[in-house]
Amino acid sequence: MQRGTGTFKPRASLKRSKILHMALMGTSDPSGEAEASQEKPFVLRALQIALVVSLYWVTSISMVFLNKYLLDSPSLRLDTPIFVTFYQCLVTVLLCKGLSSLATCCPGTVDFPTLHLDLKVARSILPLSVVFIGMITFNNLCLKYVGVAFYNVGRSLTTVFNVLLSYLLLKQTTSFYALLACSVIIGGFWLGVDQEGAEGTLSWTGTLFGVLASLCVSLNAIYTKKVLPAVDGSIWRLTFYNNANACVLFLPLLLVLGELRALFTFPQLGSAHFWGMMTLGGLFGFAIGYVTGLQIKFTSPLTHNVSGTAKACAQTVLAVLYYEEAKSFLWWTSNMMVLGGSSAYTWVRGQEMKKTQEEPHPRENEKNNMEV
Repeated sequence: MQRGTGTFKPRASLKRSKILHMALMGTSDPSGEAEASQEKPFVLRALQIALVVSLYWVTSISMVFLNKYLLDSPSLRLDTPIFVTFYQCLVTVLLCKGLSSLATCCPGTVDFPTLHLDLKVARSILPLSVVFIGMITFNNLCLKYVGVAFYNVGRSLTTVFNVLLSYLLLKQTTSFYALLACSVIIGGFWLGVDQEGAEGTLSWTGTLFGVLASLCVSLNAIYTKKVLPAVDGSIWRLTFYNNANACVLFLPLLLVLGELRALFTFPQLGSAHFWGMMTLGGLFGFAIGYVTGLQIKFTSPLTHNVSGTAKACAQTVLAVLYYEEAKSFLWWTSNMMVLGGSSAYTWVRGQEMKKTQEEPHPRENEKNNMEV
């Protein structure tokens, strides 16, 4: 049977339900994926992957410990979490603009898009910026009130919120095994809260901020997918506009919460060490976006999730050793439940996605049968 001829029309923009599904379920648009690069020697590729994963671990863990120092150090005694977050956003904006100018002045030096502040684009990014502010602010507030060792458990409900939002917004059901993995995460979270309370170190305020941070992380994934077309799909342009909006929106919060007044009376305001640590925190905040993308590029989104889970485990152990804390068996069990449940969910979703990709589309089967 002769096939009909015709021209292919450009693919229409993604529907809202498709965008939400991609964001919540962790899938990507197949047509947007780059073609596979030429096969490299195994040893070289293994070394590249090891280097990229190590860079991600070092950057992420260092950023958490540094932020804990800035937010809750007894020696620093700086009670301005919103200002710390604002300054890190400001550093990111300046770095993006600096790299953009360098790429313009010296072509070939760095590969960075040209950035010009367009108020129309900034307004279209505003919904994401509000969620972004909530995400980074609640993250830092959680870290301020809880220990680094408990930080991972306190923010462990992101996967659960992904499943919940996928059902509420998309009416997308989740498989039994994925739900079972989520129940393990929830069980680990509650056991961790119980054990923190038993040891007298539980902060309900910090735990609430951790839950809100988890919710904002899920919402951030949704809104990121929705607003990417406004910046031509450029993650760096989105980072620039997102942080620029955040800087403006943080200003009234600094005034209302009295953090500017507290900052002016801060004894170490003129200390080079203080501003050096603040700037270093901003550099880590900028770098984590780059190394995260790099790890996904050299491995895969699923491997990135597994690496993040393993990093969280190493971070917890390092925190317990560094702060010389004594934790009970049940406390460690709660952490293992959270990490194990997260890993299990990642594996289950990976298998489901692989099965979906391997199954032939019903229309394709029907078309093939007609052509035989």
